[in-house]
Amino acid sequence: MKAITSKAQPELKKPTSRFWPTFIQQKYLYMMAFPFVLWAFVFNYLPLWGWTMAFQKYKPGKSFFDQKWVGLQYFRELFQDDQFFNALRNTLAMSIMGLLAGFIIPIIFAILLNELRLQFLKRFVQTVSYLPHFVSWVVAAGIITKMLSTDNGAVNDLLLSLHLISEPIQFMAKGHLFWGIVTASDVWKETGWNTIIYLAAISGIGPELYEAARVDGASRLQQVRNITLPGIQTTIIILLIISIGHLISIGFEKQFLLGNNLVRDYSQTLDLYALNYGLGMGRFSFGTAINIFNSVVSVILLFVANGIFKKITKESII
Repeated sequence: MKAITSKAQPELKKPTSRFWPTFIQQKYLYMMAFPFVLWAFVFNYLPLWGWTMAFQKYKPGKSFFDQKWVGLQYFRELFQDDQFFNALRNTLAMSIMGLLAGFIIPIIFAILLNELRLQFLKRFVQTVSYLPHFVSWVVAAGIITKMLSTDNGAVNDLLLSLHLISEPIQFMAKGHLFWGIVTASDVWKETGWNTIIYLAAISGIGPELYEAARVDGASRLQQVRNITLPGIQTTIIILLIISIGHLISIGFEKQFLLGNNLVRDYSQTLDLYALNYGLGMGRFSFGTAINIFNSVVSVILLFVANGIFKKITKESII
C-alpha cells in the first residue's frame, strides 16, 4: 500500500503591526493632531505631578526630595472641617439647580427657535441670546448687582410698580436667595450659547420626516414630541453625561463676584474654599487635597452616569 502523505499545513503568518504603515499613510493628519495632543499633555496631564503636594508638608523653595511626607494628614483635616461640608452642600445645591435649569431651558429654547418661520426674526433672537456669553463674569456680575440693587434697581422698581412688594428687597444680602440668583444669572448668560449645539442637532433631522408627519395630520407639538426630541436624543444624553461629570466642579467666578460676607455661608463652593483656605492661607498641600477630592468625585460621577445611561438608553461616551 502506498504511504499516505499529508500535505504540510501552511504556516500562519504572525500579525504585524500596522501602526507605521498607517502613520506614513496618514502622516499629515498625525502632524495636525500632534500640537493638540502635546497641549493636552502639558496642561492636563503633566500638572498631575503636583498632586504629590497633597501627601507632603509642602514648603516652597525646597526640592521634591527635601519635602516631608505626611501621608493622608490633609485629607483627614479636610473631612473633619465643618467649612468643607458647608462648601460641599453649596456646591451640590448650585450644581444641581444649574444642571436642571441650564440643561432643560436651552433644549426648550432651541425647539422654539426651530419652530420660528421668519428667518430674520430667528437669526435676530439667536444672536441676541448668545451675546451675553461673550461678556466676562466681571461685567455680568456688575450688571446683575445693579439690576438687583435697592437704589434704582430694575427688578425692585418693577416689583414696586406692580405693587407686589411695599419696599425694596435686598437681594444680594439674603443668603437663601443666593443660589437662585446664581442659577438665574448662569441661565441668562449661557442659554443662547448652549442652544447652538441643539440647533445643529435639529438641523441634521431630515425634513422629509416633518413633511410625512404633516401629511398624516400631525400637529407641530406632535412633530416636536415624535420627531425632534427623538432626533436629538443622542446629543442630549451625551451632553447630560458630561454635565453630570462636571457636577462638583462649577468653578468660583460667579460665587466670588456675586457673593459677599452677608451670604458667605451660601456662596462658598469647593473651589472657593480651596482658594481661601488653601492658596489664600499659604496651605498649598491642603488646597491640593481639596482639588484631588473634586477630581476623584468628578471621575466617579462621570463613570456612574455613563454606565446608567449605557444600560438604559444604549448611549454612552465611553
